[in-house]
Amino acid sequence: MNIIQELFGKSPFGPLVEHTKKVHECVEMIRPLMEALVNEDYDEIRRLQDKVSRLEYEADTIKHNVREHLPRRYFMPVERVDLEKFISNQDNIADKAEDFAVILTLRKTKLHPKVMDKFFAFVDQIFQVTGTLLTAAVELKNLAEASFSGAEAKVVLSLLKGLNEEEWKADRMARSLSKDVYRLEKELDPITIIFYEKMILALGGIANAAENAGDMLRTMILK
Repeated sequence: MNIIQELFGKSPFGPLVEHTKKVHECVEMIRPLMEALVNEDYDEIRRLQDKVSRLEYEADTIKHNVREHLPRRYFMPVERVDLEKFISNQDNIADKAEDFAVILTLRKTKLHPKVMDKFFAFVDQIFQVTGTLLTAAVELKNLAEASFSGAEAKVVLSLLKGLNEEEWKADRMARSLSKDVYRLEKELDPITIIFYEKMILALGGIANAAENAGDMLRTMILK
């Protein structure tokens, strides 16, 4: 191998951006899944769950490819271990989205009208969180070219601050939604209430994973 190629290797940041986009495709399936639940279209839920599973597998394939080819001698502006943690946190987003899809296939549950609007508002807020991460993460190639500093870094840090605020909003919405669910305990059987809570926790897990990925991106910039 040419000594220059050996020392510098291939930049991993392009594939990392592709991984980010594929992970976000998993999250994009959440709203159609909720709409299928409202329509009590359980066949559609299973079809969408299969699609999420395929997307998660594709994200895993990209992740493994990035890790296998992550250069050990490439003169990167960030530490390899931080990139590994960033990939892992992004991977958790796709995993949590798949978990949510699987939960909806476990039983033929109906969504109570009194919590329907809040569930959809919560889903939209989760998408806001992951969308903010996507906007920040797609700048990885530009960040790398700027050595994770300068004006480009300031823009991304501003986006990441917004991500933390959006995740905070998601946490508040999750608590409010849980309270509304438990107010229905005289109208719903305990299993349905537990099922709703599993849905809320899975959705919240997506937002938490996105925040963790954002924190790792911030760490790479601030180091």
